[in-house]
Order: sequence, then C-alpha cells, then structure tokens
Amino acid sequence: MQQRLVIIGAGFAGMYAALSAARLRDSQDVSPDRLEIALMAPEPTLVVRPRLYEPGPEQLTAPLQPVLDAIGVTFVPGTANAVRPGARLIDYRSPDGAERQLGYDRLVLATGSRLFRPDIPGLAAFGFSVDSLGDAVALDRHLQGLAQRPASKARDTVVVAGGGFTGIEVATEMPARLRAVLGRDARPHVVIVQRGPAIAPDMGAAARPHIEQALRELQVETELDVGVAALDERGVVLSDGRRIDSLTVIWAAGMRAAPLTATIPAERDDLGRLIVDRALRVPGVAGVFATGDAAKVPCDEIGNHALMSCQHATRMGAFAGNNAAADLLGAPGQPYHQETYVTCLDLGEAGAIFTRGWDRKVELLGAEAKQLKHEINTVWIYPPRAERMAALASADPQRVTDL
Repeated sequence: MQQRLVIIGAGFAGMYAALSAARLRDSQDVSPDRLEIALMAPEPTLVVRPRLYEPGPEQLTAPLQPVLDAIGVTFVPGTANAVRPGARLIDYRSPDGAERQLGYDRLVLATGSRLFRPDIPGLAAFGFSVDSLGDAVALDRHLQGLAQRPASKARDTVVVAGGGFTGIEVATEMPARLRAVLGRDARPHVVIVQRGPAIAPDMGAAARPHIEQALRELQVETELDVGVAALDERGVVLSDGRRIDSLTVIWAAGMRAAPLTATIPAERDDLGRLIVDRALRVPGVAGVFATGDAAKVPCDEIGNHALMSCQHATRMGAFAGNNAAADLLGAPGQPYHQETYVTCLDLGEAGAIFTRGWDRKVELLGAEAKQLKHEINTVWIYPPRAERMAALASADPQRVTDL
C-alpha cells in the first residue's frame, strides 16, 4: 500500500524537506509507488526572500519543478487553509478556486512566516514592505515612479520602521536605489525608526559599531527609542508626536509564523511557532512535523533556539523531511542540531559584515564581507541543479549549511 508524506510550503525549509525525504527514500531503496512525497504550494517556485530588499525583485525566484521531477517528488498546486490531524487531511484551495482535501500519512508543516503588521492607523494603506515577492515588486514600482513626482523632501525621504536585520539591509540599499531612480545628483534622506535603544539589537556589542559606522558613511539617520504611531500618504507621525514627511515608508518590524500553524492543536510560542522536539515532531499531534519559521526548536545544548532565518530553515527542513520519511519507513531518525551560527549582513554601498557564533564575533568587514554576501545570495541559497544524484546529495541533514 502506498503511503504519502506531504510537505506544505515551497520555501527554503519546504524545499529541503522534500529533498531530504527523497534522499532517505532513495537510500532505503524504496520506490515512489510505496512512498509518495508531495510538496504543496501555490506555485513550484522558490522565492529568494532574503534578497527582496534588492532592486528588480521580479528576478528573485527560482523554479523548483525541474528539481522535484528529478528526485521523484509530486507537486500539488494549492494553498492550504487548514490541517485536520484527527482525519489526517489538509483542506486546500486549488488554483481554479475549488476547495479540496488531500490525505497524508505524515505531514511536514513548512509554511514559513509573514511580516507582523500591527493595527497602526494608515499602515495597511500607505506602508510598503519586502516581506513577499508581491510586496517587493510593489515597492520597486513605487520607487521607479518617484522620478515622475515633483521634487520635494518627502519624495526623496524613505522611512524604514524597524532596525533589525531586514530594516538595516533595506535602509542601506536605499541611497543607491534612490539615486538610480532620481539621478546621481539626488540627495536621498533615509531614516530608520527603531523602538529600542540600539540599532541592530540582535547583532551584539562587537558588531554594532561597524554597523553604525556604515550608517554614518551612507548618511542613514536613526531615530531610537521611538516608534511609528500613524501613517498617511505624505509621511509618518512618530510616537513622540514628531512628523517625518515621506512618500515611502517601509515596514520591517517583526515576523510571525504563518497562520496555518494555528490550525494545529499544539503549543506555540509568542511568535506563533509550533514548539517541536529535536526530531521536529509536534508533540501530541500524531504524524505532524513542523520546520523552518513554523517551528521553535533548540539547536544546541546550551539554550540557543533556531531563528526565523534562511540559514536555520534549510537545515531544519532537511532534518524534518528525513525524520518524517524515516517515521514511515521504519528507519532511525536524526535529532536536529545546528551548533554553527553565522550572520552576513548587507550594508549597501558600505559593504557588509560577517560574524560567527551566537556572540557575533566579527570575522569579515567591508568589500571582503560583501563578496561573501554576494556568493551566499546568488549561489548558496538557490536550489541544487536538477540532476538526481547531485540534488539528493545536497540534502544530507548533517551537512546542509555547514559554514
């Protein structure tokens, strides 16, 4: 009798879950007739989300169908609306709008995350983001359209709400993007608004001075200990009552797990992630695994947990796919671990910064770090080539994203 492993989500975690499950199936000499591996997503496309702060976002996708075909994974086009673990069914909407169900024997939830948008007046109507491909395309078109607007300080000003990784990468890219649109003589005014007392709060004391120096070099201003209270078509009002006139306000302040996790009757953290064990299994929910931004799991023995990042999602996905398939095939699973942690933060024309370890030890700066960032963004995070053995070899859980 054929069994079915379904993976929901075609991001980094979902892609590597499919690759790793197929790798284990192949190593066990099991045919697709005995174990079907199915990947469900709206389209068989990887959106290269870590690059959406760059210009030309329409180009920042990679096809997955050739890779899935090469490794014998079925693609199911659709958007999952709910999971019913008791019946082992997924309720989903197909591209033609029909409501359908798909059964599973094991499920890997790899639905990722989305930007947290609080109920701030004007945010939905006037705020931009780089959270999804559609959002990034809308921002890019808006920026291109600024050249047709009358010159003004509001036109030349970009406000970025959020001083974390995404906010910094967006803000440091903006001076060059605005000059490309408005001309080399333009004087872009970029402001990061950060509720906390420090920029890049997760980067630590060693890295922060280099980031602050890059911001000064790029003339990117920071407003600390203040938030955005309201937006309108001409700018923002800050929580202390001050106003910044701007035609471009970009929201980059926090992530939450995708809503599908809420249909799983299990414990979640304050980011909406399902709390899983080291096998990426959801305790108390038979047959369900979660991975990537949908899951909270320890990645070592000293108290660190996987972050909502491509780096963690790829390796978590590989473990989740392997373990879900192992569960069906009677093979031993592998407990997830990821002791190595690095950060490579793009700083626009000021280069980049590369750190290693949870204490963020700075290893590379400037042009050297920028070269590594370019390699990561254009090679490492893309799907493997659509050749069966090479694709399967890329998904060894113990080797994925080793740096």
